[in-house]
Amino acid sequence: MPVKNIAPTALSAWLKDAARGRPVLLDVREPWEFQAASLENSKHIPLREIPARFGELEAEADVVVICHHGGRSMQAALFLERQGFAGVHNLAGGIDAWARQVDTAMPVY
Repeated sequence: MPVKNIAPTALSAWLKDAARGRPVLLDVREPWEFQAASLENSKHIPLREIPARFGELEAEADVVVICHHGGRSMQAALFLERQGFAGVHNLAGGIDAWARQVDTAMPVY
């Protein structure tokens, strides 16, 4: 089953829906990128650390993986699926798309 992409607007609606369980927001960007702009309550694990640290995540949880434009997060999402994670989503367009479509006050870089 291919990794599901989720649009920034769809993720925003999910996060606002109290009846729906909150996903784990996994940000796989570099530390300087995470400091520049990030979603509240995100878990930060840089992509290169995912193989060593994916055990910090619950395999049963819905996980939305985030990077700058969606490429690194797709790599991480595919890796997590291979490890048995079933509810993995890739934020389409990454944090850049989020800043442009959802939170226009967020810095872009």
